[in-house]
Amino acid sequence: MSRISAARLLAPARALISKHYGPAVPSPFLSSYSILRQLAGLARPKEDKEAWRESMERIRNIGISAHIDSGKTTLTERILFYTGRIHEIHEVRGKDGVGAKMDSMDLEREKGITIQSAATYCTWNDYQVNIIDTPGHVDFTIEVERALRVLDGAILVLCSVGGVQSQSITVDRQMRRYEVPRLIFINKLDRMGADPWKVLDQAKHKLRHNCAAVQVPIGLEGELQGLVDLVHCKAIYFHGAHGEKIVSGEIPSDLSSLVTEKRRELTEAVSEVDDVLAERFLNDEPITADELEMAIRRATISLKFVPVFMGSAYKNKGVQLLLDGVLSYLPCPIEVTNHALDQTKNEEKVSLSGTPGGPLVALAFKLEEGRFGQLTYLRIYEGTIRRGDCIVNVQNGKKIKVQRLIRMHSDEMEDIQEAHAGQIVAVFGIDCASGDTFTDGSKKYTMTSMNVPEPVMSLAISPSSKDMGGQFSKALNRFQREDPTFRVGLDKDSGQTIISGMGELHLDIYVERIRREYKVDAVVGKPQVNFRETITQRAEFDYLHKKQSGGQGQYGRVIGYIEPLPKDSSTKFEFENMMIGQAIPSGFIPAIEKGFKEASNSGSLIGHPVEHIRMVLTDGAAHSVDSSELAFKLAAIYAFRQCYTKARPVILEPIMLLELKAPTEFQGPISGDINRRKGMIIGNDQEGDDCIIIAHVPLNNMFGYSTALRSMTQGKGEFTMEYREHAPVSQDVQMQLINSYKMTKGAESG
Repeated sequence: MSRISAARLLAPARALISKHYGPAVPSPFLSSYSILRQLAGLARPKEDKEAWRESMERIRNIGISAHIDSGKTTLTERILFYTGRIHEIHEVRGKDGVGAKMDSMDLEREKGITIQSAATYCTWNDYQVNIIDTPGHVDFTIEVERALRVLDGAILVLCSVGGVQSQSITVDRQMRRYEVPRLIFINKLDRMGADPWKVLDQAKHKLRHNCAAVQVPIGLEGELQGLVDLVHCKAIYFHGAHGEKIVSGEIPSDLSSLVTEKRRELTEAVSEVDDVLAERFLNDEPITADELEMAIRRATISLKFVPVFMGSAYKNKGVQLLLDGVLSYLPCPIEVTNHALDQTKNEEKVSLSGTPGGPLVALAFKLEEGRFGQLTYLRIYEGTIRRGDCIVNVQNGKKIKVQRLIRMHSDEMEDIQEAHAGQIVAVFGIDCASGDTFTDGSKKYTMTSMNVPEPVMSLAISPSSKDMGGQFSKALNRFQREDPTFRVGLDKDSGQTIISGMGELHLDIYVERIRREYKVDAVVGKPQVNFRETITQRAEFDYLHKKQSGGQGQYGRVIGYIEPLPKDSSTKFEFENMMIGQAIPSGFIPAIEKGFKEASNSGSLIGHPVEHIRMVLTDGAAHSVDSSELAFKLAAIYAFRQCYTKARPVILEPIMLLELKAPTEFQGPISGDINRRKGMIIGNDQEGDDCIIIAHVPLNNMFGYSTALRSMTQGKGEFTMEYREHAPVSQDVQMQLINSYKMTKGAESG
């Protein structure tokens, strides 16, 4: 009886769900238990596809990247102000004691640079915009790479005076690698010497973009009053204390000819890559604002065109129009194709649908140690994640329960119950590394691994007192998990802890963070460059390892040769077994490879790793009783040492790409100094009163360069440096390095 009355009671609910989903509803979904759960609010019925599509179309995941000091964080601060996320504006460098919202670490507020990518979200015209503010300093490129990996679109900020600088090129290259559609924002139009047309020209030639302005400034430098929108052909002014009141007006008469010319340039640039617009343009038919807007959107999303916006974030001009541009021209999550690798099918590429109804696929792209434990930022590519769900880390197969689901606003948190594909969220209590993929367990997908550059600089570090050892190792473990370019190792000879990273500033920041966040005073050695060793010719080896000391002895003989790998080879070490027959039982081959690998970790010249080598085993001998894995491993190690010196080894040093900008009057001393540092100048450009010098310089000769450049140029010079390659050192430098290595070894053993 009770079952019948329950069925009657639930009949209206069942009818409602059938109506919502249509006849093809799975029967368990309409079970009484399921309906009761849904009525109790435990699991809301999924919304139909159209509603999901609509909600997805109203999401934008964007990043803001640029060269250092292009006004990136200031721009983000203004965006947050206009979208109502913050109610007052604070400047970078925290002169008012508050600092910009996105620079949430004390260190960032002090130095005025952005170190970690802070993630925040805001709402503009009913669209949800997730913004990741990325660092502009080259030492933090891993943060930029990580942010771009999870974005659907980006804003590249260029300074109207500095133009396209070295870091702008690096950031643009990274955007190209991850196929991120982008807008360009030419900032700082209020500065002396602002020239947006020169910058636009540089974007075309230096970045090789098909780009055109979608705005024309009304006045420049101190005279900047507003902007002309070329798509809708109207002048826009920004009134009010913070430029929050937008007023449209007629285009000033003195600009009408320039506006006509620039609109034609814009239409022409877009019609070159968009067939629909090209037809109208070639037939000289009038092009409406909506048609032009749709064509720009299609061309931007297909990576064939980059619209250029202008303004001054500091002077509150042009930011709202840039936000409109983000909604109009950058893609929503379903317009971007994301690929995963299927681990069950030998990493076969799988296209993700990006629907909330699919199986969960999410990428942990950033880790942070928060007040309540490890905070993991996730970008959801497919499926839905709910609080209380169990998710699986594909890398190690661990099942984890989602205790708290959070939406981040820089370092403030907002608890949410669920999030779906296309969103960026954070979760607590998940033990993982950055780059790990999470699924609901039904699929074994991983998102493609991110490109992690090799560290180029190391320094010895130790806590000033032994009591701080626990906190010290805790700090190093955390930073290693958060940042894949920060490595920690142990020097076998001296027993010192060695930290490695992407440059002096990178390591300085971490030493400073250990002091601030963990209250550990660290003793830091002189920074050391990460040299490498390699060989230049083939050499044979034939080594017999024989040891008899009562009982079972050791016996292993290996014969073969070592040769250099080609320069462009992606592998650093290769081992090949070309032995014919069973002179050495196959069970010992892995031990021989292990021995060679171990020996290559430390070359005999200066004790640095040996790379680009190929070890080939051609013959050998074994003893029926005395041979063992250990014997063959030792034979391989000694054979490597025996043939290494005969293969004419050389030392490789990291060569950096240096780009510096300074007033022309200092060009002579700067060039002389670069030559003295054994650098090779490969480019010399003139830009106004400044000269731009591009050179390849050995990193070992660049310590303290910022101080030297400041004193040479009366503080007017600036430079950026990024790793290019490892190249052989000259003979005299090699002898110098070998002698100093021998002296330190002698001092240690003495």
